[in-house]
Amino acid sequence: MTGADVLEYYAGLAPSIEGLQVPLRANSFVYTRREPLGVVAGIGAWNYPIQIALWKSAPALAAGNAMVFKPSEFTPLSTLKLAEIYTEAGLPDGVFNVLNGPGASVGTWLTEHAGIEKISFTGGTVTGKKVMASASSSTLKEVTMELGGKSPLIVFADADLDRAADVAMMANFYSSGQVCTNATRVFVHQSVKASFESKVLERVRRIRMGDPQVMDTNFGPLVSAAHMANVLRYIKLGKSQGAKLLIGGEREMSGVLGQGSFVQATVFYGLQ
Repeated sequence: MTGADVLEYYAGLAPSIEGLQVPLRANSFVYTRREPLGVVAGIGAWNYPIQIALWKSAPALAAGNAMVFKPSEFTPLSTLKLAEIYTEAGLPDGVFNVLNGPGASVGTWLTEHAGIEKISFTGGTVTGKKVMASASSSTLKEVTMELGGKSPLIVFADADLDRAADVAMMANFYSSGQVCTNATRVFVHQSVKASFESKVLERVRRIRMGDPQVMDTNFGPLVSAAHMANVLRYIKLGKSQGAKLLIGGEREMSGVLGQGSFVQATVFYGLQ
């Protein structure tokens, strides 16, 4: 789903957000009414910068709120372009605001600010706990979280193994593996383990690593040198814990790729 799809959906939903009245007796009734929260804050991640900004801002604006959005410091420009688009479309000044800066300072300031009624955060679980604690200790803000995880993919004995291998590739290596919902734990029935493993490795060997702006590339770099170091640390941990490395497991150093944050597509077997 593209960011434009999200915007179109919530634009269509906006007119249907309304209150209702339910009669109880001749002289009494209960009712709800549409009442925006006010100013809400969105804190985004770097892996889907424009989509996350729209996932948060479109419903907030459709419900009548103003938003302050803080993108990741690693991807600060996409949301500025979104703000330009909103302005060109006629959104009044001050309704959608972009506040760039580090999460430790700017993000904390937003979560603690008394004028913010709700926080919508996308990021790591550890940071999410801090955001929730900070938001609740200040003004008991409403909080919505989209955090990281280790999703499972289960392949049964009667599965279509070609299809399962394709799904495993998408679930692990899409966006160079930098997706919080990736199915990075694959459980395979022992009776089809060898065949499934062969099909996955065949597909991994066909990966074309390189510059994402080149059309033939289907596996790009990691977002930063710091993130690359963290990924390599986890690979080293897997090796030290006795998992069998089937393919990859190293930083890619060939040619110009050695100048960037490229890590080979990696598959382990037998992780605990």
